[in-house]
Amino acid sequence: MGACIELRGLSRRYGQRLAVENLTLSVAAGELLALVGESGCGKTTALKMINRLVEPSAGRVLLDGIDVTRGPAHQLRRRIGYAFQRIGLFPHMTVAENVGITPSLLGHDPARIRTRVDELLALVELDAGDVRDRMPAELSGGQQQRVGVARALAAAPDVLLLDEPFGALDPLTRDRLRTSFHAIHRRLSLTSILVSHDMSEALLLADRIAVMRAGALVQVGTPSQVLCEPADDYVRGMLETPMRESRQLTGLLEQANPASAAGAR
Repeated sequence: MGACIELRGLSRRYGQRLAVENLTLSVAAGELLALVGESGCGKTTALKMINRLVEPSAGRVLLDGIDVTRGPAHQLRRRIGYAFQRIGLFPHMTVAENVGITPSLLGHDPARIRTRVDELLALVELDAGDVRDRMPAELSGGQQQRVGVARALAAAPDVLLLDEPFGALDPLTRDRLRTSFHAIHRRLSLTSILVSHDMSEALLLADRIAVMRAGALVQVGTPSQVLCEPADDYVRGMLETPMRESRQLTGLLEQANPASAAGAR
């Protein structure tokens, strides 16, 4: 089961600029939370403070009730998988070496690492025999992103952090990977935080959605709560695209099959 995450009064300042301001938020064990907002709103900074890639200017992060600063950062990161926005695979390493780097650093023997790599590649729906000895540049974007998720899971973490992992992919690949990630999250009972600027993605995947604007938390709720009771005009604006696309698709379906549409009404 994943770990509970608590952010208490979390802030981060870069010089005069306040990137994250007094962020207080809890994520239950096993929950998938989407952290949503426009570019520059502070969501990636908030994510990085959880695993101490960025240290907070104020506030605390608790993992199962324990302050994450009580131990070395590298030990904390063994409990927290991180899938980067731009994948971040080491280009000079094979797929197997990329996925196995954390178990290798932990001192696992080669046979155990090989077994773990093959298990993880299967989990992200890649054929180990086909891809384990290939270089990242030989893979498609979707395959690279799957390898990135496999690497994030290599140390069997309690928590998985994902920073816009599907944004650069074509729509079909993005949809397949979303479905695959959701299945992995459920199967492993992870606590997952997904950073996204795509409200449609958040509505489809998340148990709860946290909306940020200019470094501050605007609204937290289930997808249905955010849809039915947007906190302000900013949240309503973020909902406009998925709502408009839904209406457009409904209209196209009615045009394509008016008899079925009339029957449904």
